[in-house]
Amino acid sequence: MSIKPLLNRFDLTMIVVSLVIGMGIFKTPGVVAVKTGNIWLFFAAWIFGGIVSLCGALTFAEIGARYPNAGGFYKTLSYCYHPALAFMVEWVLALANIASIAAVALIGSEYINPILMPPSLQNETGVRIITISSVLILYVVNYLGIKMSARVQNLLTLFKVGMIIILCTAVFRHDMPPLAATVIPRQGSIVTAFGLCLIPVFFTYTGYALTINFGADILDAKSNIPRAIFWGIGIVIALYLSINFAYCKVLGFGGLQQTNVLAAKMAEVVFGQMGYKVTSLLMFLSVLAYVNVYILSNPRVFYAMAEDGILPGIFKRINPKTQVQEFCVSVYVAAILLFLFLGGSFSALLDYTMFFNTIGLTLGAIAIFILRKKTKKLDDTGIFRIRWYPIVPLVFIAAYLFVTISIFISNPFACFVCLGAFALGLIIYFATTISRRQQSSGQKNDQ
Repeated sequence: MSIKPLLNRFDLTMIVVSLVIGMGIFKTPGVVAVKTGNIWLFFAAWIFGGIVSLCGALTFAEIGARYPNAGGFYKTLSYCYHPALAFMVEWVLALANIASIAAVALIGSEYINPILMPPSLQNETGVRIITISSVLILYVVNYLGIKMSARVQNLLTLFKVGMIIILCTAVFRHDMPPLAATVIPRQGSIVTAFGLCLIPVFFTYTGYALTINFGADILDAKSNIPRAIFWGIGIVIALYLSINFAYCKVLGFGGLQQTNVLAAKMAEVVFGQMGYKVTSLLMFLSVLAYVNVYILSNPRVFYAMAEDGILPGIFKRINPKTQVQEFCVSVYVAAILLFLFLGGSFSALLDYTMFFNTIGLTLGAIAIFILRKKTKKLDDTGIFRIRWYPIVPLVFIAAYLFVTISIFISNPFACFVCLGAFALGLIIYFATTISRRQQSSGQKNDQ
């Protein structure tokens, strides 16, 4: 049965906003402020990141319109390149998700650390202890059953909504001068600083590439897709610039550079110590909601891969009583913990996450040039086409390659680990393919 378009322009606009806005905006502005050392360069990075994200979203929207398939990236890259490369990219994007979860888990732990830990552990060690403990608790929750995980998710989501309401109230009620704090000067050249600050900026803007999955679902796609993406990314840019303005107004640029827990600190300025504690708790719970939903949902991706015979069958084994992929969930959580030990800090985990993402998304964007040739017959059928082609995809590709090079220069170890992960994905693909062929050959011989 073919997919029937049911989503209108407003639906897709809200989807774009939801895909992009996560927890990063409550942490990364401080990282960007440190790397830029200048308020004008700081806001320029956020505007540039929004423009590049718009180019990327439009590129992936046309890919989704030209090749609408369940399975998004994997099906498209398999069609444009080769199934082996498609699996490698899907594999590293799954790893990027895991690294992202580890990074976001650290955000929540930084918020709750001063409340839970004694003074001697109000440091990176204490943050790591809380992070690992939180992930293990959520692992147990998910292991107990999908219904249990869903109930916990509903509760945590309510706390997340409460946190956002409190934060917005804090911004509008503030009428005091910003905190006095010394501005930390930029390290290195403007070009180097700009490249490094784009790593957390693109991390905060990521998510729009999943529009590739909705190409066949949009009513009047030729008109609604570009407008919905334009307005969706426009809303995100406006919200990000507004909250960054609020950070600078309440905390000052120097305070923004020196604060790890932006939302809680802003609440403290307005509401006092109790506001700090309440916001810290709500931030921690909202981060748990983010981590839990990924532990709940992402193993299903590996289930699909195992169903296609790309991963071993054990990855799709489900407990009939709890509906949990016990082996897969265990491996998934173990990978999150591994990234926490490998990366340690939020900035280091950003490097792993974004190196995976930049290579995967760049290869995905390049596919538009191949796809246009392979699906040329669709040009006159009314499907969505990028208006300023090839400038729009080239802007996106160039920006992401710039970030890839910046990560390689600043953290070669992370890049070598990520390249090793690519190689591992290739080994898994061919090992599974060879094993499947041998099984098929053995079955034929038995007959």
